[in-house]
Amino acid sequence: MNDAARRLSPAPSAEPHYREAPNNIEAEQALLGAILVNNDAYYRVSDFLKPPHFHEALHRKIFEVAGDIIRMGKTANPVTIKTFLPSDEKVGELTVAQYLARLAAEAVSIINAEDYGRAIYDLALRRALIQIGEDMVNIAYDAPLDMPPQAQIEDTERRLFDLAENGRYDGGFQSFNDAVALAVDMAGAAFERDGNLSGISTGIVSLDGKMGGLQRSDLIILAGRPGMGKTSLATNIAWNIAASYDPEVMPDGSFKAKNGGVVGFYSLEMSSEQLATRIMSEQTEVSSSKIRRGDITEHEFEKLVGFSQTMQKVPLFIDQTGGISIAQLAARARRLKRQRGLDCLVVDYVQLMTGSKKSGENRVQEITEITTGLKALGKELNVPIIALSQLSRQVESRDDKRPQLSDLRESGSIEQDADVVLFVFREEYYVKNAEPRDPADPKYTEWEAQMEKVRGTADVIIAKQRHGPTGTVKLAFQAEFTRFADLADPTFIQYEEP
Repeated sequence: MNDAARRLSPAPSAEPHYREAPNNIEAEQALLGAILVNNDAYYRVSDFLKPPHFHEALHRKIFEVAGDIIRMGKTANPVTIKTFLPSDEKVGELTVAQYLARLAAEAVSIINAEDYGRAIYDLALRRALIQIGEDMVNIAYDAPLDMPPQAQIEDTERRLFDLAENGRYDGGFQSFNDAVALAVDMAGAAFERDGNLSGISTGIVSLDGKMGGLQRSDLIILAGRPGMGKTSLATNIAWNIAASYDPEVMPDGSFKAKNGGVVGFYSLEMSSEQLATRIMSEQTEVSSSKIRRGDITEHEFEKLVGFSQTMQKVPLFIDQTGGISIAQLAARARRLKRQRGLDCLVVDYVQLMTGSKKSGENRVQEITEITTGLKALGKELNVPIIALSQLSRQVESRDDKRPQLSDLRESGSIEQDADVVLFVFREEYYVKNAEPRDPADPKYTEWEAQMEKVRGTADVIIAKQRHGPTGTVKLAFQAEFTRFADLADPTFIQYEEP
C-alpha cells in the first residue's frame, strides 16, 4: 500500500472511551450520614453547599429535605425524613427508608463533615466547568449566525464569572425562604453599618437620608445639563465610598465591605489624569485651574503630595476608554470584581457608550440596549451602578429650568430601566448668566438679592425612586473645588412622599 492510500485508509477501530463526570458518591453518602446522626454537621456546610451540588438525584433531595427540617428547629433523622421522600423508589435492593438507615448506621464523625462538603462542592464546580467547555466547543463548531465569536466569548466569560462568584452557572427560581433570609441579612447589615443604612453610604448625609444609601443591584441615573456639576457629584460620591472602605474577612477567606467599598469608574469623557486632578482639587481645596497652571504655593504643593499618597491606598479604579461598548464594559467589570472586588460602578456618561447595533440604526434602540445591559449587569454583580446622562436642550427653552423626567435624552428606556433618577440643578448657574450689564439698572439690586439667595447651593432632585420617596435635597456647592457637601441648615431638605 503506497503512502497516499495509507493516508486515505481509515484508522484501526478502537473501542469508544467514555468518561464519567467527576463525582464521589461515597463522600455524598458520608456527609448525609453525618447530618442524619448529628444535625450540627449541616451548619458546617450549609453556607457553601447547596442541593444542586450533589451528583446523585436522591442525595440532592435528602440534603434539601434535611435542611428544611433543621432550619425549622426540628430534628432531621431517618424517621423524620422518610415521609418526605418517594417511598416506592429503590436504591439497588434497598427501599429509601432502608437506605436512610444504612447512611446513618455507617456515618462518619461530624469532624470530617466540612472536608466531605468541600470535596462535593469542588466536584460540582468541575462538572460545571466541563459543561461550559462542552457548550463552548459545540457552539464554536456549529458557528450559529446569531452568535458571532465575540458574543460567544462574552457569554462564556459571564458564565465563568457566575461560576466563580456563586458556584453555579445557570439561573432559575429561588425559594421564598431564601429571599426572606437575604432580606433579613440586609436588615442586619444595615443595623451594624455606620449610619444604619441598608445601602452603601454616598458620604452625603442628607442624600443618604432620602435614599438609604446606594442599594445593591440598583441602576441610578444621575442627569443634568452641562455646567450643573453631575460629574463632580459622581466623583464626590465615588471618592467618599472608596475612601471609607472597611473590609471584613469572611469565613472562606474572602473580603466583604463592611463600610464603603471598591469603586470602578468608567470615564468616557475625561482622561484619568483629569479625573485625578478633579478629585485632588475636591479633597485638598486647591483649585483645579491652579493645579493645571502650576500656580500653587509650596504649602499647597505639600498638600497635593500628601493627598497623592493617600490616593494610592484607596480602592478607586479608573477606566478611561472612550466609546466603550456595553459588552466590553460588562466584561471588564466582571474581571475587576474577580481580581480586586467591586462594590460600586460609575459610568460617565451613557450617551458616550456604544451598543452592539450597527451605525445608522435607531439611536434610541441603542440607548435602550445600553441601559438594559447596565441594569442586568448591576443585578449580576450585585452592585449599584451610577450612570450619568445628558438632558435635552428643551430645558433651556423653558422659564422654569428645573429638569423633569421627560427631559432625559432618549428618555423612554432610561426612565424605565432606572431604579433611581437624580437631577443636579444649580439655579446659581442661570441667575449668574442673567446678570444685568449695567450696575445702575434698577433690576441690578433685585438680581443681587436673588444671587445671594442661591449662591453656593445646588439641588439634587430625586425624580424617581422605586424604594422610597421623591423630593429635593439642597446641598452646598463649592464651585472652585467642584465639591458638594451637606448644608448646615437641615430645613433645606424637602420631603415629598410618592
